[in-house]
Amino acid sequence: MFKRLGLLLTGVMLASVACADDVAAPAAPAAWEAGKSYFVIDPPQPTSSGDKIEVLEVFSYACPHCAHFQPYAEQIKQALPAYASFSYMPAIFNAQWEPYARAFYAAQSLGVLESTHQALFDALHRDHMPLRTIEDLASFYAQHGTDRAKFLSAASSFETESKLSHAIQTVKNDGIDGTPSIVVAGKYRVTGQSAGGYPQMIELINFLVKKEHDAGAKPAKAAKKK
Repeated sequence: MFKRLGLLLTGVMLASVACADDVAAPAAPAAWEAGKSYFVIDPPQPTSSGDKIEVLEVFSYACPHCAHFQPYAEQIKQALPAYASFSYMPAIFNAQWEPYARAFYAAQSLGVLESTHQALFDALHRDHMPLRTIEDLASFYAQHGTDRAKFLSAASSFETESKLSHAIQTVKNDGIDGTPSIVVAGKYRVTGQSAGGYPQMIELINFLVKKEHDAGAKPAKAAKKK
């Protein structure tokens, strides 16, 4: 049995708002407004992107809206300037989402995340494969060339436990209550609803990245582990 995350997980369960609603795509506003188009995170949270401006998607493989958003996430990633970087962080809003977060970190540690990220979305939301447990997911990754035993070991490792706890705390600190959400530089939170649609999120995130760059502010550094 995997070690449970305990009270920390229970404290941030937000199952009723786990997936953000799909939104229409009206024309982008002439000016993006803080508190409406995006939300300021106060205080700003540390990032893990070094000197680059971090663009972080908080998502879950279990979330159908995240599957719909994935092509836009790829567009955001490709459009970022050299001084910015894109990364993912899994959310755990209920116990059913935990295996997918474990799978994400296991795939990341085994170096197969890039080759399996879209494939897992497709398996769940296009092909409707019954992948609900970590054992189910181990079989999926085995079909994509990953050693099953190594995957299960990585999914229950101390490193994965630490990353899960960090992700839970980050979601709480950033005020995230639905997926997909984008956090820019640990300072700004964006959703499809706040931006006015997924296409508008691309424009808004580019605006926030440029805003942060033009301000010349250095991102907060993540605390070093003792």
